[in-house]
Amino acid sequence: MAHIIVVGNEKGGAGKSTVSMHVATALARLGHSIAVLDLDLRQKSVARYIENRQTFTARSKLDLPCPDSFALPEIDPATLKEGENIYDQRLSLAISQMEPGHQFILIDCPGSHTRLSQVAHSLADTLITPLNDSFVDFDLLARIDSRGEKIQGPSVYSEMVWNARQLRARAGLKPIDWIVIRNRVGAQRMVNKEKMESALTMLSKRIGFRTGPGFSERVIFRELFPRGLTLLDLRDIGVKQLNISNIAARQELRELLKALHLPGVTVDF
Repeated sequence: MAHIIVVGNEKGGAGKSTVSMHVATALARLGHSIAVLDLDLRQKSVARYIENRQTFTARSKLDLPCPDSFALPEIDPATLKEGENIYDQRLSLAISQMEPGHQFILIDCPGSHTRLSQVAHSLADTLITPLNDSFVDFDLLARIDSRGEKIQGPSVYSEMVWNARQLRARAGLKPIDWIVIRNRVGAQRMVNKEKMESALTMLSKRIGFRTGPGFSERVIFRELFPRGLTLLDLRDIGVKQLNISNIAARQELRELLKALHLPGVTVDF
C-alpha cells in the first residue's frame, strides 16, 4: 500500500506548491516511485510544474527522474448510489489508479476549504502544513491573545485535521503524522520570530503536530518553475558551480526531507 503524503493549508501563499514540487521530485530522484495528484482544480500549479518538467526533459533529451502526474477522474453522476458524494468517489477512484506501482502518493490541496481537501486530509499518512512565519498565518492553526503568548483555542483548520484523525481512528488506520513547517523565516533574530517559535511549540503539544524546517524566500524557486526543475537538477543541466543561495536551498530541502521521517527514504544528496 502506498504511503500518502498530503500537503494542506487553507490559506493561500504559504508555499504549498513549492513544497509539493520539491518533495515529489526529490523522492523521484532518490529512486522512489511517486504519483502526484493536484486537487487545486483552478490553478493546478503542481500539475503544470510536472508537465513543464516532462516538456523540458523531452526537448533537452535529458533523463531526469519525474513524478507521475494523475488527474482527478470524471464520474457519471448517474452511476452514484443514493447518499454518495461525487467528490468522494472521484478521489477514491484516483487513489485506486495511483496505488499500483507507486511507493508514495502526494496530494496537493487547494488553499481553501473544499470537500476534496477535507477527504484528502483523512487519507494522509503524513500531513505537511506549510506556514508563513507570521501570526496572520498562525491564525490558521489557533486563536492567540493580543500578546502572542496564550493559545485561546484551535482554528477551523485544526478542527478539520482533528476530524480527519477521528475518521482514521474509527477505520482502524494509523494516526496522521502531522508536521507544520515554517516558510520564509527571516535570518535575523527578531521578537516576532521568537514569539512565533514559542507559540508553535505550545500549540504542537496541545493539538499534536511536529514542527520542521521549511524554505526561505528565494528567487530561484520561481525561475525554475517554467522548466519544471528543482535545485537538485542544476548540475544535470550544466550548472558547474552552485552559488551560496543554491547551496543553502539544497540544504533546506535536505533538512525538510529528513524531518518528514518517510518510510524507506534515506536522504543522500
